[in-house]
Amino acid sequence: MLIGKLLEKFREALAAVLPIVLMVTLLSLTVAPILSGVMLSFLMGAFMLVVGMMFFSVGAEVAMEPMGEQVGSKVTSTRNLKLILILGFVMGVLITVSEPDLQVLAEQVQSIPNLVLIISVGIGVGLFLVLALVRIFYHISLHLLLVGFYLLTLGLVFLAPVNFRAVAFDSGGVTTGPMTVPFIMSFGLGIAAIRSDKNASEDSFGLVALCSIGPILAVLILSMIFRADGADYSPISVTNVLDTIELKNLFKDGIPVYLREMLSSILPITIFFFILNFVLLHVSFSILSRIGLGVLYTYFGLTVFMTGANYGFMPAGAYLGQRLGEVPYSWIIIPVGVMIGYLVVKAEPAVYVLMRQVEDLTDGEITGRSLQLSMCVGVGISVGLSMLRVMLQISVLWILIPGYILAILFSFISPKIFMAIAFDSGGVASGPMTATFLLPMTMGFCVAMGGNIATDAFGVVALVAMTPLLTIQGLGMIYRFKQRRRKHNKVVVDLFAELPNDAIIEL
Repeated sequence: MLIGKLLEKFREALAAVLPIVLMVTLLSLTVAPILSGVMLSFLMGAFMLVVGMMFFSVGAEVAMEPMGEQVGSKVTSTRNLKLILILGFVMGVLITVSEPDLQVLAEQVQSIPNLVLIISVGIGVGLFLVLALVRIFYHISLHLLLVGFYLLTLGLVFLAPVNFRAVAFDSGGVTTGPMTVPFIMSFGLGIAAIRSDKNASEDSFGLVALCSIGPILAVLILSMIFRADGADYSPISVTNVLDTIELKNLFKDGIPVYLREMLSSILPITIFFFILNFVLLHVSFSILSRIGLGVLYTYFGLTVFMTGANYGFMPAGAYLGQRLGEVPYSWIIIPVGVMIGYLVVKAEPAVYVLMRQVEDLTDGEITGRSLQLSMCVGVGISVGLSMLRVMLQISVLWILIPGYILAILFSFISPKIFMAIAFDSGGVASGPMTATFLLPMTMGFCVAMGGNIATDAFGVVALVAMTPLLTIQGLGMIYRFKQRRRKHNKVVVDLFAELPNDAIIEL
């Protein structure tokens, strides 16, 4: 059974990564030649991404999701609100500090000490997870909270240093990555399983959406405290291996680094779960051993995935962006960015978690494929806009502010469940592939165009997190229109069924 599951996930991962490989290969053979050593590292990275995604997907399904559901359902069944909120805060901090993408962000924000940034962002997520739980228990409108906090964020951004406006919005996307999404979404599912009211399934969404706001506010506030106006950002270094021996050594040296990093990522939440199980949950040994095996799969998968992404995809992305910026028709990077953005979403591990959980909760009414297509279209548009922004040196706020205002307006029209899924999907779409391929590609293009990395290149993650809010809510409006049309047709058919045969013939 496990072998069959691994083969199924391998096919999914291969289908996700292969289009990106073909796209980059085609570009390297035509408009943007890539050094053979960089291309070799990219292909090796692509193979590791497929293997890593395969093991991570199985691990998330076997371990991270059951852990979140067990904690959510058992803790909620105690009806002890104080205990629930304390545990929610601790989990929010631990799972965020465990997030690999947050380590990447901390390295890029030189003016704020890494530990200060990581702890502050963790506290931000913890507080907003508590807020999300309070919302569920007291039936507070998710719509009201999202509108209020996004308006607060958009107002606060003008008080932050210019160099940190884009980075702050980027942080909201990278924090909700492969560790956070499966656990927090499953935690919401566990709460929904205890409740029996009609809004339970809708309320299980929105946790990721609210938790994405905490990091943005944390970085904005920190940038004002540290007054980090003079932050410098260095272009990503590209290693051109000369032969297969150097290629082997490059990845061999990288694997121990990510074995340590992923261990520090996955260990805190795993230890917390096993302690909580001993004290409160009392899960059966068979389930516990299955979760333990899943944790090992998750650890191995994330290690391989992050090594391949950082040593293979990141340098290739940076080099590709730089070469596209050097050609006379540099505008070509806009349609290229749209295509790559469209394809990259399919390689994000957490996207498949969201797709599966949406299908389960809606009994297949909202299909995973339609959700993925909406996200792909949104991210494709956002990457195209990011490249246009770098070319014209437009502030990210000129796109983010109208985009979020439009998303807020859509939230009054779109069905509530689509609104909740849309705001969750923003954090899900902007995962490790965005941080390790799209951001380096944008930075490389920015360097070639002579732009400012801090103000021009950063912000691509923020746009990737913003556009699915529009496309998925748009999908919701189409879904509502079709539903109303079906009801109208049913009424007409019922009216005809009540008429006598003579009257139908006469009509």
